[in-house]
Amino acid sequence: MILSNEKKSKLERGMQTRRKVLGNTHVDKTIQEKDSFDEDFQRFITESVWGTVWSRKSSLNLRDRSLITLAVLATSGHEKEFEMHIRATLNTSTSKEDVKEMLLHIASYVGVPVSNQFIKIAKNIYNKMDQD
Repeated sequence: MILSNEKKSKLERGMQTRRKVLGNTHVDKTIQEKDSFDEDFQRFITESVWGTVWSRKSSLNLRDRSLITLAVLATSGHEKEFEMHIRATLNTSTSKEDVKEMLLHIASYVGVPVSNQFIKIAKNIYNKMDQD
C-alpha cells in the first residue's frame, strides 16, 4: 500500500510521538508483535492517536495530555493501558505528585472505589519502576 504524503507524515509524526511518550522498548515490542490481524489497527492508532491528537501544537503539553489520558483510563477502568501510561510519565514530565493529585481529584466525580483501585495500581507500578 502506498501512503499519501499527508498520511505518511501523520504516520511518521505519530511514530515519533509514540516513541517519545511510550519509549522505544514498548514501541519496538508492539511493532515486533504485530501481524496481519492488527497491522491496520496499529497504523490507525499511530496516525490518529499519536500522529494527530498527541502531536497537536496547542496549549496542551505532553504532561497535560498524560494526565488527561490517565484520568480517562482510570475512570473507564482500563487497567493495562493505565499501567502503560504510568510508565510513560517518565517521558512526559508528569510527576508522581501530579498523578496522586489527579486520582484524588477524580474521586469526587467517579467515586472513591475507582480512585482507590487506580491509586493501588499506580503505587504498584511506581514501586516496580523504583526497583529497576
